[in-house]
Amino acid sequence: MPLWLIYHTDDTFVDNESKAALSRDITKFYTNLSLPAFYVVVNFIKLNGNDMWVGGEPRSGKPFVRITIDHIAIHVPDDDAIYHRTTARFDELLKPHVADKGYSWEFHVDETERRLWKVNGFIPPAYKSAGEQLWVKENKAVPYE
Repeated sequence: MPLWLIYHTDDTFVDNESKAALSRDITKFYTNLSLPAFYVVVNFIKLNGNDMWVGGEPRSGKPFVRITIDHIAIHVPDDDAIYHRTTARFDELLKPHVADKGYSWEFHVDETERRLWKVNGFIPPAYKSAGEQLWVKENKAVPYE
């Protein structure tokens, strides 16, 4: 599962349309990698201005967006060039939603051990396996062989 936690000040992502647009773009990124859409979870976590501190000071000035991304279903190969391409693709994905709006922003990606992951009590099928393709088709966790 990719899990995106989007921490944002209360003057960003103020309507469902902006949240939906970013969530759709994030989901499309992963479905283009053959993952089931339901794997993609995006949580918008609104913080009041006095709840976001950077460098020991309350955040002021431009709106700030901090994103943490957890990868479980698939991992990026341990190769600097691939890491660079992956983060560049995230930059492109985020550009219309944060950069083009003049927000200050940052993100990081954590990769969690896949063996410690379950969905509705099921151990997820291997990446691009017949079981995972069934999950893609059904867009939910179902029994598989």
